[in-house]
Amino acid sequence: MKADFLNKNVNEGFSGGERKRNEILKLAVLGADLAILDEIDSGLDVDALRDVAAAVNGLFTPKNSVLMITHYARLLNIIKPTCIHVMEDGKILRTGDSPIAKLTEDEGYQAISAV
Repeated sequence: MKADFLNKNVNEGFSGGERKRNEILKLAVLGADLAILDEIDSGLDVDALRDVAAAVNGLFTPKNSVLMITHYARLLNIIKPTCIHVMEDGKILRTGDSPIAKLTEDEGYQAISAV
């Protein structure tokens, strides 16, 4: 983060990627035990996605947890989750690991619902 960002109002003049980077920076500084990240991949270009994902990976310690909500498996190619829950209409349809996310992205929720 550039030093001149310290003197700006929160997210003033930031692009989508800069906003996400700023949010992850705040999380790192706060050292939260639990972080809930809702669609952190939304509106990010490829480079910003990699930067944000690398920063999220840097947040993981044995003493904290991250709940990440996403609609796209592409983020899971960079951030390796320990557990995935596939939800539809507020209900968990299935719990597992990365193959569940790929199946859902490739074939849709009906592939998960039918199992």
